[in-house]
Amino acid sequence: VLDQTLLPRRIKRVRLRTTADIAEAIASLRVRGAPQLGIVGAMGVAQAALRSASRGSAGLLRDAERAGRGLARTRPTAVNLGWGIERVLARGRAAAASLGPGEVAALMVEEALRIQREDAEACRAMARNASGFLARGATVLTHCNTGSLVTGGWGTALGAIRLAHEEGKGVRVIATETRPLLQGSRLTVWELRRLGIPHALVADGAAAGLIARGEISAVLVGADRIAANGDVANKVGTYPLALAARASRIPFVVVAPVSTFDLSVRDGAAIPVEERSPGEVTGVFGIPVAPRGTAARNPAFDVTPARFVTAIVTERGVARSPYRGALARLVARGASHRAPEAPFGARTPPRRARRAGA
Repeated sequence: VLDQTLLPRRIKRVRLRTTADIAEAIASLRVRGAPQLGIVGAMGVAQAALRSASRGSAGLLRDAERAGRGLARTRPTAVNLGWGIERVLARGRAAAASLGPGEVAALMVEEALRIQREDAEACRAMARNASGFLARGATVLTHCNTGSLVTGGWGTALGAIRLAHEEGKGVRVIATETRPLLQGSRLTVWELRRLGIPHALVADGAAAGLIARGEISAVLVGADRIAANGDVANKVGTYPLALAARASRIPFVVVAPVSTFDLSVRDGAAIPVEERSPGEVTGVFGIPVAPRGTAARNPAFDVTPARFVTAIVTERGVARSPYRGALARLVARGASHRAPEAPFGARTPPRRARRAGA
């Protein structure tokens, strides 16, 4: 994987040889982003199966499931992680009764690679489906990082912006810093520069003011989990952007694959919100910016109610309110690879925050 904690200062690829390596990379955000986590989770359990010392298929599956449980605990909010893990395990379970461990492992690796290919195709489809929200000459505000770094292809929201740029629409991007880890300034701006898309960086606290002054045409963001009613969990700071967009009557559009849907949770109140180390708030990359001993809260995500979402754009089409039926119909269109009713390893009690160290 590309170590995202070192960007933009250094480009370094890291080999993840064990389940522990993968878990550390996910928890430390060396690899991140909902669709990418689905791919990495899938590859992690496939790797565990491939490296299993068991002489039987049942033992191989136990090793893979043990790896899956460990990986699923690393980031409780991003549903794609459990989704990718469960897809690969399901492929293994279906074959275990009739095939030997080598053949089962090979099928699980094949499924993980298929997830990556599908995600690349989904990115292009999402970009096409989002084109109607990006008018010629539009100034688009985006939050966090939603490009090729977090998917198997072009990206979600940033992939849609990329297609608009390549079509010659003359779009311009305003990217938020995205505190506390600055994924916007470190990663989104790095991607925009490489793509040659005109852009400017703005402090998180200034974004709503730009929207209020009429300087933004639309807000495009990704998602880490979308509840059955259309409530959207995304990088912390998304909710106030949705409020500002609603007040100024501009589109607030979520671009995310169907694998981000979690129809097992009724609404956003049941989505577990990961809390990370307070040190990410009291310091910046290890440098203290607050007095020693300062207490801090560090929720990694917030939840935007469905009523503030103009549309949810997926690879299978665009959903609009009322979302409960619209999302279910989109899931049903992909009968062979629909999201599981509950993602693998999802054991966090609803309505309570879960704390996870960096």
